[in-house]
Amino acid sequence: MSGGWAGLDPDDVPDGLVVADADGLVVVFNRAAARITGIGSGAALGRPLEQALPLEDLDGRRWWQLTDPYGGLATRTGQPERNLLLPGGREVLVSARYVRERPLGPVRRVVVAVRGTEARRRTERSHAELIATVAHELRSPLTSVKGFTATLLAKWERFNDGQKRVMLETVDADADRVTRLIAELLDISRIDAGRLEVRKQRIGIAAAVRRHVEGKVAAGIAPERFDIRITEPLTELWADPDKVDQVLANLLENAVRHGEGTVTIEIAPAKEVVEAAGWEPAGTPPRVLEGTAVTVSDEGSGIPEESMPRVFTRFWRGSKRGGTGLGLYIVKGIVEAHGGTIRISRAPGGGAQFRFILPAGIPDFML
Repeated sequence: MSGGWAGLDPDDVPDGLVVADADGLVVVFNRAAARITGIGSGAALGRPLEQALPLEDLDGRRWWQLTDPYGGLATRTGQPERNLLLPGGREVLVSARYVRERPLGPVRRVVVAVRGTEARRRTERSHAELIATVAHELRSPLTSVKGFTATLLAKWERFNDGQKRVMLETVDADADRVTRLIAELLDISRIDAGRLEVRKQRIGIAAAVRRHVEGKVAAGIAPERFDIRITEPLTELWADPDKVDQVLANLLENAVRHGEGTVTIEIAPAKEVVEAAGWEPAGTPPRVLEGTAVTVSDEGSGIPEESMPRVFTRFWRGSKRGGTGLGLYIVKGIVEAHGGTIRISRAPGGGAQFRFILPAGIPDFML
């Protein structure tokens, strides 16, 4: 067993964690390190680091002798992550940090992080898919913009005002499409880095829903397609109005485009116990979430049960292709950045039902 270390249970750390003391002896070898390396913690604890974790680089050189954490340059603070090999050829990703009590002083601890290469491959596949998706989504509008602008520049006098207007309106719409895609990419980068900014102010969620529905009706959707139901009294809600607009716009667009029949939007006070999210520390207890719930339901075939766990992942598009498949991933990130939750289920009418809760509270500047 690895035991506690500086008030932290190393087994709560999702990556492999190995710590050696000032004498180079392993004092921490957590459960993840044992799983990733195939080396039991009992066999590693108390042994010299280079014996407990015998690593070689891809050229067959022994990594601990090569890097010499205890006897190397006093200015060195660690080693960046790199691919290394364990006996038997098992490949792992390893980085190290050298802890000193004072600058240029002796190394008191070597903290080693170990990851399986599967995590990097998943990340690389995700990045490759993101690049491919972005390239595909950009190609169409940019081709249109380039084609129409080149045509207008070369043959301006040949077109009447009506034809010019149609071309320019198309260019304008495609430019908006590119702008939306760039905004989605920025949101994803901030969500992934945990830096999505939420600027809270008092908002009226019912008024925001009505505004979005009125926009859909103005765009040609039949008003009887929408059913807004409000349960009073609603708690005072402090949230980022622009971000909430993103959530509402995405959920309503999905319901109108992919669903059938009536789109029902229910707004009501909510108080329920929610389990810790996947991004929260291990062992985080359930909490009571009190605030406002918004439920968007449609009718029709809905989303297959087996697909529901993937709805909020990147690039999920369901059975109907179109779009980047990033919208619901961003929606989930926005809701969670507010401290809320979102889930999907089957609607009473057979379609999809999305329900998100934004917590009641006070603005950040009053905390």
